[in-house]
Order: sequence, then C-alpha cells, then structure tokens
Amino acid sequence: MSKFRLPMLVLAFAPALAFAQACGSLQNSYGPFDYRTDKKKLTVVESFHFTADVEMLRHGATGSLGSDLDYTLRAFPNHHRALNAMANLALKSRSDKPHGARYTVDCYFERALRFASDDGLVRIIYGVYLSRIHRDRDAVRMFEQAKTYEPRNPNLYYNLGLTYFDLKDYANALKNAREAYRLGSPLPGLREKLVAAGQWRETP
Repeated sequence: MSKFRLPMLVLAFAPALAFAQACGSLQNSYGPFDYRTDKKKLTVVESFHFTADVEMLRHGATGSLGSDLDYTLRAFPNHHRALNAMANLALKSRSDKPHGARYTVDCYFERALRFASDDGLVRIIYGVYLSRIHRDRDAVRMFEQAKTYEPRNPNLYYNLGLTYFDLKDYANALKNAREAYRLGSPLPGLREKLVAAGQWRETP
C-alpha cells in the first residue's frame, strides 16, 4: 500500500501538558479501563461498539465507524485493536480525524500512552501508523521506545528495520532485520529489500 501524508497535529512536539489538554481528559462515564487487564468490562464495550464489522471497517454498530471506535477508545484508551482500526480508518478516509471521531489519530495514541505509559504494543501500533504516513523519524522514535517494553517482539524489530530502510539508514535496517529474524519473524520482505539494495549481510 502506498503511503500518503496526513496533516501533522500542530501540537505534536509541543509541551506534554498542552498536548494533553488538546487531546482531552481521560475521565469518562465508563472507564477508563486497561485493555490488558480489565477483561470483564471489555466484553460489554466490544459487544455493543467494537464488533467485527467495526474492526474490519465495514460499518458502524451504533453510529458511524468513527463514533464507535471513539467510544471504545474512551472506555479503553489502550485498546490495541481499536487503535489499529482507528489508524486504518484514517488511512482509508484520508483524514487524521475520521468522521465521528472526537480526536485526531495522534490524540488517541497520546491518550493511550498517557493512560498506560508502559504499554509497548501501543508504541508499536503507533510506529506503524507514523511510518505509513511518512513520519519515519517519529516512527523510529516510537519503535525505539517500544524496545524497553517489548524487547522480544519480532514485529517491533521488523517494522523498525523497514522504517530505517526507508530512511536509507541501512546499517540500522540490517541490525534490526537480523534481530527480527533471530526472534522468529516469518516475513521475508525486509530481507528481500536489503538484498535488492546490496545491503544484506549474514550474521557473522
């Protein structure tokens, strides 16, 4: 899938307090709850708002796709699959604030990290989104942060390697590719890119 650029949030590099104010309070009538641990409460939200049709972006459950994803992410700010779906909806609609969404995609990720700063998967999902909209250096920063929390996740190193490759930083692309494959990544694309660029080297 080709990349395209979305408008960068004006406050993306502003002080954290200003960014948090722009992205709203985490207080909510239902939640916020942690996607990783509050499984009983999760069933309620997913039954009514995060259905299979919503996740696959076919149609909304109680309103627009954006509004159902918004409800899910206000109740569970670090809901991994809903964050991924919101990012995909932004890419599909070519808008960083899809119809029905209360915030921009950047804000939903900021809220998730404000709520669960130790959630490495949020950083990986955000990094993939940033890479897909050509914010590669922001993506690298997010992926590198994720290593603290997901040090053995092959998808992290694979996507970081791809992003370094896009930046033509072949040394770091190779380093992360080797780690991704050492940890069991089955995806050949990164290796093939490095081979085609004459940059692949087997591990000494």
